[in-house]
Amino acid sequence: MESEQKPEEKIVVRGLEGVVAAETSISYVDGIHGRLYYQGYDIHDIAENISFVECVYLLWNKKLPVAAELNAMRKSVVAEMKLPHPVLDLLKQSPANAHPMAVLRTAVSQLACLDPDADDISQEANTRKAIRLTGQIPAIIAHLHRLRNGLPLLSPEPNMTVSSNFLYMLTGRLPDELERKAIDVLMVLHADHGLNASTFAARVISSTLSDMHSAITGAIGALKGPLHGGANEKVMGMLHEINHIDRIQEYIEGMLENKKRIMGFGHRVYRTEDPRAKHLRKYSELLCEKTSQKHLFEMSHRIEKIVFEQKGIYPNVDFYSATVQHALGIPEAYFTTIFVASRTPGWLAHIIEQYSDNRLIRPTSKYTGEMGIPFIPLEKRE
Repeated sequence: MESEQKPEEKIVVRGLEGVVAAETSISYVDGIHGRLYYQGYDIHDIAENISFVECVYLLWNKKLPVAAELNAMRKSVVAEMKLPHPVLDLLKQSPANAHPMAVLRTAVSQLACLDPDADDISQEANTRKAIRLTGQIPAIIAHLHRLRNGLPLLSPEPNMTVSSNFLYMLTGRLPDELERKAIDVLMVLHADHGLNASTFAARVISSTLSDMHSAITGAIGALKGPLHGGANEKVMGMLHEINHIDRIQEYIEGMLENKKRIMGFGHRVYRTEDPRAKHLRKYSELLCEKTSQKHLFEMSHRIEKIVFEQKGIYPNVDFYSATVQHALGIPEAYFTTIFVASRTPGWLAHIIEQYSDNRLIRPTSKYTGEMGIPFIPLEKRE
């Protein structure tokens, strides 16, 4: 009898860490030096100097817009901050205990059934769908929150920015200058971040030449996890659990001694401070001071200091984004959906880039099971 062949030897890279899976011009994460670039621009140069819509234009067009281009883009996206009636009906019928990320994922999938360009992946159709999705996703989030709380739905103000409209449609308050700036910075900082889990999921799906809505739906599913976008909710939960600055030392030391993960710290790529954390730390302090919640920033800053002193680990983007969103009046259950609204233009840029020079993403695996097991008919199995 011939001997069974063994599977060929393959090297497994757990989590695909360090594996280069795509070429892109959209963003670059320099983990060694703690730098982030959008289409060549250092995040420190643009984070507080461009609006979210400018950022969207940059990611999609590889350049910053002139005034006329920016105004046209803003008007186009704001005009799409509305929903078809079937999607509104879906939001109304969603279970009250369903996580907003699950409802959002389902609503985006339904949008595909209603979009006239859904299965057209030409450049022109993709541009139309990208503009629609960038406006529709914030509308889903805002309308879901207000429907669940018995509040009237709000339409976007045509002369306001996309990010300010998002905050207004969610909270019902016209944002002041600090709030407008903070929501813009928050969304710019979350707009793209290399080949992270959700972006990779979007590119895998689009590499099959599936439709744009399917790729975004898959990306939302990936972002929902607490090791990716869902960490910001856990950060706020931790702050509530600690409840007082005098309990921080004992709480954090207990977490470290028991080798428990402290949400909002550490990053797969960065070996220095996440450059986005610097900007969110600033707005966390300003907003917490403004809303008489200074203790939340002080607690966060104290946690950051202890974790760094004891483990040498820096906070990531999720850590201070939690208190920024809380101080903006965003309910904790919606924190990760804000991440989705911000990251959607980045996902769209990657999907379009994948379509433009596509090859099906199909990695292999290392087989660890047996081979050549004799087959036993059903009647003879014991």
